[in-house]
Amino acid sequence: MLVAADKFKGSLTAVEVADRVTAGLRRTVPDLEVRALPVADGGDGTVAAALAAGFAPRDVRVRGPLGDAVTTRFALRDDTAVVEMAGASGLQRLPVGVFAARTATSHGTGELLRAALDAGARTIVFGIGGSATTDGGAGMLSALGARFLDAAGEPVGPGGGGLLDLAAVDLSGLDPRFAEVDLVLAGDVDNPLTGPRGAAAVYGPQKGADAADVTALDTALSRFAALMERATGVRAAERAGAGAAGGVGYGALVALGARFRPGIEVMLEVLGFAAALEGATLVVTGEGSLDGQTLHGKAPVGVAAAARAAGVEVVAVCGRLALSAGELERAGIRRAYALAELEPDPARSMAQAGPLLERLAARLAEDRLV
Repeated sequence: MLVAADKFKGSLTAVEVADRVTAGLRRTVPDLEVRALPVADGGDGTVAAALAAGFAPRDVRVRGPLGDAVTTRFALRDDTAVVEMAGASGLQRLPVGVFAARTATSHGTGELLRAALDAGARTIVFGIGGSATTDGGAGMLSALGARFLDAAGEPVGPGGGGLLDLAAVDLSGLDPRFAEVDLVLAGDVDNPLTGPRGAAAVYGPQKGADAADVTALDTALSRFAALMERATGVRAAERAGAGAAGGVGYGALVALGARFRPGIEVMLEVLGFAAALEGATLVVTGEGSLDGQTLHGKAPVGVAAAARAAGVEVVAVCGRLALSAGELERAGIRRAYALAELEPDPARSMAQAGPLLERLAARLAEDRLV
């Protein structure tokens, strides 16, 4: 038995999910052999999943999205680092109810990448989910030596709003080590940088942007892309992943030589999913809400695809289930078990997620193992 589930956002980490599912399974089958492999798809929780798989933590002090200092970490094993943007420049770094759609900066993410380089990383898996920023990665690149100047030759202000004043791009001071590093963007977003499917239009409102902010940020990102293309000769604004993380995907693609891959595919390789799967006859995956977004590259579907390719059956656990039996089957998931079956009130379900999940896993074991 292999438990390979993502977090239940707002209630349980992926490690806690694995622990609770394992405990519940063993309520029904006390001597059951269970392997736990917490997973993530590039968003918050990606570094935690790497640490659970045996990577070592490296703590770093960086600039948060509002400019204040925050402590975060990346994960390192041999010469491979797992870096999570959310830890440095994510919405989780903002005070509750506070947004900074125009001014939030990705500067700390650049500092985090530099720390991974300093630690000797030659491959960097860069998880780019959960960002608070819409600055095209300009803050990140500034931390790595780039300069973004206004008409007077002064640095522009922070965030996407500052890019409205952008007149010149100077990449001559950019850290040269990226030419020798494999930088892999791990995410599940294939949006372009600008336009109706771009970073500002689609994800800006989640970061506190109103209609005027969205228009201004899209204009700023268009200006940024035009000047970056002039400076690099690289046209990347329409590439898949350019709009990820408020355009950090674009900055990494055009200036750091990054390549984009679906986050869950990358993480399953890094975490050693194939080895963990050996000998398993059933895989339990899941996340907080199994819904339409799950079908677009989220962790449970990635786990199910990999397990199905190996001929292993997959079931899922979740807090809320919004997929039909047919949709689950097409995703490679035989059945899903939801906390809502035990506790229909969402607030109580989240508050009691751990004990409920144990009970649910015990029920799963009765159905599948007894």
